[in-house]
Formats: sequence, structure tokens, C-alpha cells
Amino acid sequence: MASEEEINLLVIVVDVNPIWWGQQAQREPEFTLSKCMDAVMVMGNAHTAMNRTNKLAVIASHCQDSHFLYPTTSMKAGDGGGDEASSSKDGKYELLSVANSIIAEEIKNLMSKTQVTGNSTDTLLAGSLAKALCYINRVLKELEVGQDIKSRILVIKAAEDCARQYMNFMNVIFAAQKQSILIDACVLDSDSGLLQQACDITGGLYLKIPQKVALAQYLLWVFLPDSEQRSQLVLPPPAHVDYRAACFCHRNLIEIGYVCSVCLSIFCNFSPICTTCETAFKIQLPQMVKPKKKKLKLPA
Repeated sequence: MASEEEINLLVIVVDVNPIWWGQQAQREPEFTLSKCMDAVMVMGNAHTAMNRTNKLAVIASHCQDSHFLYPTTSMKAGDGGGDEASSSKDGKYELLSVANSIIAEEIKNLMSKTQVTGNSTDTLLAGSLAKALCYINRVLKELEVGQDIKSRILVIKAAEDCARQYMNFMNVIFAAQKQSILIDACVLDSDSGLLQQACDITGGLYLKIPQKVALAQYLLWVFLPDSEQRSQLVLPPPAHVDYRAACFCHRNLIEIGYVCSVCLSIFCNFSPICTTCETAFKIQLPQMVKPKKKKLKLPA
């Protein structure tokens, strides 16, 4: 029965940082954000087509917001998908046609409204992962009696890590580990120490692809199979995990540092006041020992 079948939920978090993708379009015109989203839709279609109980969600991680590309609120209201499904006349599965149309329209609207202002151009990846966990929890609460769910998150990372999100990122990682949710990472550019830790802690796969134009092939080969099927496949060797933490003062990776006992902020240099939570520490100074006076010896 359908109520007894296991639901496989895949949440794809795509880094759509406009600064990085604008520079990428100049470096490699053959691989743009549009090509990346095409590969994401291929991955989503393959996951949805593998089993009728499979579910899909796509979240765009922007430098200003975390936006759901699929599913949308209009779909739940009952007015999203009818026109698109009826317009599919090429024999394509209606659900795939609707998903592709909605994702393409949502990413187009999101990028057209983008106005990058200020110095904060970091991707809000920690917030997007937190939103993915909230969505998984909501789907879990809506399950029927007897249904089970297996969830995982796939992160397609483009821009560099943001050390300011370290604490939020680690909280998300441990929350996913507690809920037995795998986090996979497909990195397009420079290595991500935070995602390496996320994949190692949750049991997911981390891969920095050597060729960006072959993104769709890597997604289907490495990240489409679930955790049970991966044990039977020949996959890339696991990456070396860099467990060094980034200091909050200079954003440098350090092996030994000073940790605030209140907010757990990490610093490479000692400071009597934590710059994150403004906690003042009482420092016990060494007591000054007065030198003993030497007794003068009288001559015999």
C-alpha cells in the first residue's frame, strides 16, 4: 500500500550568489547560472521519476534571502500547475513539466529583483540549510500513519565560505545529524571546509567537480543514488576533511586559539572582552610575591 511505502525526500540548495555567477559568466561563458539550473532540473526530474513516492524541494541560497524555487506557496493554494500541466503536449510527464516551469520562473523573478548593496555579498548558506531542515520537519509532521521518510540535502556550492556563519552552520550540521539527515556537497569552485565537516559528520558525500560544464553528469552519477545504493557503486574517494575552525577576528583557519566560554566564539589572539557577546572575563593575575629580606650576617 502507498501508505506503507517509504518517502524519499531530496532538498537541493543551490548557491545563486549574483556576484560569483557574474564573475563566472566572464571567466567561462559556457557555464552560467542558467546552465547550472538546467543541471539541477535534470537531477530533480531523475529523482522524481525514480519512484512515485519521491519528493523534491529546491531552495535558492542568495546573498540577501533564501527563496523556495519548488514547491511554492501558489502550488499549495491550488492555483499553481494546472495551466502548465495542460500545456505539456510533448509527451513529457506532467509533474516534471510543472516543476521545470515553476523553477525557471522563480529563479528568473529572484535574479531580476536582485540589487546588491553594501559590503555583505556572502551567500546565506547556513540560513538556507536551516530552512531545508524546517521543510523536512514539516513534511515529517504531515505524514500519514504507517509512512516513513528518508531525507537528504544536496548543496551545490559556488561562492567561498563565510566565516561569520560558522556558528550557525555548525548548529545546522548537528541538528541534521540528530535527525539522521544526510548532507551532500557538490562544490563548483574553491573547497569548502564547512561543507567538508557537514558531509563527514552527517555521512554524506563531498565532491569538488573538476569540470563545471559536466555538472549534470556528476549529479546523476554521484548524488542521485541514496545512501543504501552508494555502497554498491564505485564513487570518488572521500576528501580530506579540514576540521580547523575560522577565528572570528581575522577569519583565518587556526588549529589552536582562544574560545569564549559563553558564546563559543573563537579568536586567534587573547582579548579580555569577547567581541561577539561582549562578555568581560575576570583574569586572575599572578600574585606578586614580596622578596624576603636577607638577614645580614654579623662578622664573627
